Amino acid sequence: MMETLFDRMLRTLMQSGQLKVTFPNGRTEQYGDGTGDPVEVTIHDKSALRLLALNPELGLGETYMNGTLTIADDDLYGLMGMTVTNLAGGHMTRLQNWLGRTRSALRWVAQNNPVGKARENVAHHYDLSGQLYDLFLDSDKQYSCAYFKTPEDTLEQAQAQKKAHIANKLLIEPGMRVLDIGCGWGGMGLTLARDYGARVVGVTLSEEQHKIANARAQAEGLEDRVEFRLMDYRDLDETFDRIVSVGMFEHVGVPHYREYFRHVREKLTEDGVALIHTIGRTSPPGYTNPWITKYIFPGGYCPSMSEMMEAVEFEDLYTCDVEVWRLHYAETLKHWHDRFMANRDRVAALYDERFCRMWRFYMVASELTFRLNRQCVFQIQLARKQESVPLTRDYLYCDDAPAVTIPATSHAAE
Repeated sequence: MMETLFDRMLRTLMQSGQLKVTFPNGRTEQYGDGTGDPVEVTIHDKSALRLLALNPELGLGETYMNGTLTIADDDLYGLMGMTVTNLAGGHMTRLQNWLGRTRSALRWVAQNNPVGKARENVAHHYDLSGQLYDLFLDSDKQYSCAYFKTPEDTLEQAQAQKKAHIANKLLIEPGMRVLDIGCGWGGMGLTLARDYGARVVGVTLSEEQHKIANARAQAEGLEDRVEFRLMDYRDLDETFDRIVSVGMFEHVGVPHYREYFRHVREKLTEDGVALIHTIGRTSPPGYTNPWITKYIFPGGYCPSMSEMMEAVEFEDLYTCDVEVWRLHYAETLKHWHDRFMANRDRVAALYDERFCRMWRFYMVASELTFRLNRQCVFQIQLARKQESVPLTRDYLYCDDAPAVTIPATSHAAE
């Protein structure tokens, strides 16, 4: 029965490409229209087949990381490219459509992230070994979308360009107080203090990030201008001239969107400006892939623009600029993947082969979703007064913008 159910799903889904599947009983079947490079997979046991048939969005990643589904030549890019392309075409069975509607209906429960749960969710991902992130991130430990001005840009260059672009949108002047919501390992806050003369408060819920960020500030002699705090942004009772948040909004959760933007407004001075940088989707509201929720980002969700903007409008903020970055994150993830694979033996020594397969699946699936299935990055500039921001974008591209320092490349990120 499971074999029949899985076969029917694949014949509905795989409208393009060439997929050969070997079932646990040794039987093989072909799917797709015969175009493109062939991909061959083997399902090794009945429990894997059952999971793939009943819950394919969870099952594909789980069986790959457990080794109960293998791909010839480990061609994960080939399998995921074919899968994401066909999913983008909307060819799904009734069961898949029902699961999607159910997950969408329950997302308010899945994304309810009060302070305590938010801390647990952050620890699940960001309190992994700091050595892991050193093995694939740039030397400034920027764990968000880079900004590629040319295809030849290095990851270090593109991440520096991202920070400069954001700083320009914030219109920072020396001495301004800046709040960095979700400060990561401190790279943005340190850049704004060192290169723009800002006085920065960064907040994070990750103990590992908090420890590293403060050590970096001390090492650079910036502890008098940058303060990193282990706390929830909702617990702050100060106001700031500027607010920046890069790669944190994905962890807020739809039930908390109005709460988030209400805090942004309350924590801005009257002439304040905020810049929110987040992964988003150029499609209607949906849900988070269940494998990503279970293994990578519990409580996470990439919003549609309509969801974000509704919350902004109700919280009395002016939207001064909206920019959509399309393939920049796909290129960022490709750099991360290549660095990760170059250091795979070192990752396995930190964790194990199952973790390596899990992390690679996460990177490849994410990259191809940006390339093939309507995922993008939104940068939204907000203010309490519309006059706080120039009326044109000319100021973003002037020649006298401050240069951002590119930290020395660490050997671990080579």
